[in-house]
Amino acid sequence: MNTTQRPRYAPTLRRLHWLMAVLILLAYVLIEQRGLFQRGSAERAMMVQGHYWMGISIFVLAWWRLGSRFRSGAPPITPALDQFSAVLAKLTHLALYAFFIVMPILGMLTVWTDGKQVMLPLTDIALPALLPVNKDLAENLEDIHKTIGSVFYWVIGLHIVAAFWHHYGRHDDTLKRML
Repeated sequence: MNTTQRPRYAPTLRRLHWLMAVLILLAYVLIEQRGLFQRGSAERAMMVQGHYWMGISIFVLAWWRLGSRFRSGAPPITPALDQFSAVLAKLTHLALYAFFIVMPILGMLTVWTDGKQVMLPLTDIALPALLPVNKDLAENLEDIHKTIGSVFYWVIGLHIVAAFWHHYGRHDDTLKRML
């Protein structure tokens, strides 16, 4: 890990952070707003496929981001956090990274076991299913996927509120490091 201290995260990490934030927002919007369209319609299918691809993109970018994070490290927060806040911040970030990896996996497992397809964009080609259809398992996986998704509305909200609290309440450079 690079130990050079910087006042901000490396440019790659900052770009990945904001790109992933947009993709996560899009994934939520696509799946939450699919109900605007009738079941079986091309528009609804496009919303669902878009949700799948946002998840796949987040999964891939999460690994790139983790690699970049290990290579670049993190600039220190100034003024430094107390031990409790530092542990809470680490746990929240670990939870976010777990979310970036686990949610797309659960989503793909749900799609495959439900007998659905992930289509390559702008083609009629589906990614191969790696699991056999099992509707009971699909239902259980989908419930877990939805539950974790709902929990993460709150974790992501906490992350955003914490960034603003650090900036406006604590007056440290936590938010500035990611801008």
